[in-house]
Amino acid sequence: MATVPSEFKGVTAVTKANVYFDGKVVSHTILFPDNSKKTLGLIYAGAFHFGTDKAERMEIVAGSCTVKLDGQTSVATYSAGQYFDVPAKSGFDIEVKSGNCEYICSFLG
Repeated sequence: MATVPSEFKGVTAVTKANVYFDGKVVSHTILFPDNSKKTLGLIYAGAFHFGTDKAERMEIVAGSCTVKLDGQTSVATYSAGQYFDVPAKSGFDIEVKSGNCEYICSFLG
């Protein structure tokens, strides 16, 4: 199990939210001094599909979700402290069965 960061210091937070699926997925962008960025988000109960431009790492902070990467048949469950990677120019189905799921999305490469 990975150690999920509990805070980020020395960053800029973008105050305008990224809102998807009628508000069922909401995130805020965090900009780092090295020009990298992450989003911190919340997914409410439901099933959603996301496409990726860049490769991403999704770290689960709280809650749980099931994920199926594009092109695969297997579904995996992730909970707090775990992560999954998504290739560039790809996508994934994510489902939160109850409650909500908090995440950190890192854009790789």
